Amino acid sequence: MVAIAGERRGWAADFVPESVGVRAAFSWSDSASGFHSVEAFSNWDLPWKWDLGSEWLLKPQVAASAGWLGDSRADAFLTTLGPALVIRHGDWPVSLSVGSSPTLLSRDDFPSKDLGCLFEFTSYAGLNWDVTSHFRIGYRFQHTSNAGLGSSNPGLNMHAFSVSYVF
Repeated sequence: MVAIAGERRGWAADFVPESVGVRAAFSWSDSASGFHSVEAFSNWDLPWKWDLGSEWLLKPQVAASAGWLGDSRADAFLTTLGPALVIRHGDWPVSLSVGSSPTLLSRDDFPSKDLGCLFEFTSYAGLNWDVTSHFRIGYRFQHTSNAGLGSSNPGLNMHAFSVSYVF
């Protein structure tokens, strides 16, 4: 019993916040023009990492966010929570992040687009640049859709830019 408690304590000690920040996104396609979002986000390191060789490292995280999504005539609250992977090479300040998070919306029917249901998935791939040891800027392309769970599934593609504090 003591060994299990010690392992839990060790695991919890390794589940630490990696960064917090803000992200702004916009759509740039004819089918979804006018959508914007602003979110506060946090990334948490999980207790594992994998050495891929030649100084390449793969690190799993949990990513969470909460914020606003809207077009020019309607607004919605959104929140996400899901897994992410970060790929980094040695001390190089640029990393690649990919992830997919379940997404909850307070509204799914906008005047310019019906997203189909309040439960969506947001998948993304992006690049982050650690400008200093505590300041990061990033870009990601993200796709939000309901995976066919709703009455319609048009999807929403957005370009997102972020600034964050790295712990």
